[in-house]
Amino acid sequence: MAGRARGWILLVALVAWAATLLVPGPARAGADEDLARQLLDATDDVYRGRSSHGFMTMQVRTARWERTLEMEVWSKGEDRSLIRILSPAREAGVATLKVGDNIWNYLPKIDRTMKVPASMMGGSWMGSHFTNDDLVKESRMADDYTFRIVERPEDGGGRYVVECTPKPEAPVVWGKVVVTLDGAMWLPVEVTYWDEDGALARTLTFSEVVEVGDRRYPSRMKLVPADKPGEFTEIRYRDMEFDVDVPDTVFSLQALKR
Repeated sequence: MAGRARGWILLVALVAWAATLLVPGPARAGADEDLARQLLDATDDVYRGRSSHGFMTMQVRTARWERTLEMEVWSKGEDRSLIRILSPAREAGVATLKVGDNIWNYLPKIDRTMKVPASMMGGSWMGSHFTNDDLVKESRMADDYTFRIVERPEDGGGRYVVECTPKPEAPVVWGKVVVTLDGAMWLPVEVTYWDEDGALARTLTFSEVVEVGDRRYPSRMKLVPADKPGEFTEIRYRDMEFDVDVPDTVFSLQALKR
């Protein structure tokens, strides 16, 4: 949700929705599609901006171990980001650079930069339940899926639920995605991902909304795999700044080693 006035977007959406109550079926369907697209775009853009800088804590719990990482993060547009581990000390300096659909990892202990090959894109990122592919996704749900609103709020409150099914040519791995948004703030609450057999694969939840300037965003994000009881990856954002000046040189292989 990048550099937009949320209140203005909400007002436009509610006016558009109210207008659909006064028109016959085909026009109502078209307005519903426009509204659903706006809701999906709002979800895709929740942490996107012209640029951003801040810090995050990532807690990973698996059946065998648990660890917490402190990181500093930078982003610019939709296709450039840099994430550097600050602690624990044994992993400090490890960094991940994303430019377009390419990812590089820097390992300070051996002073080596490695590009993540296509065969490893489905692998775990930093030992978490997020994948390298999650990190480089630049596509938008409204472009890759057909969608429909299956639940809407009453009197401007409650929640919207948008069900998405992949287009035949779309480069996605999910058989279905269901997005739930807060009807008042237009922020995602939950996204569930289903495999091609119709089984729940993972659930991503958003909570603890904070406000930075004219922007609101959930500062807590938790990913839970359906087939691994008790496991999760939780990310907490803090001290985030949006639409700040981040030089292009930050997103270079040279900067990756700093």
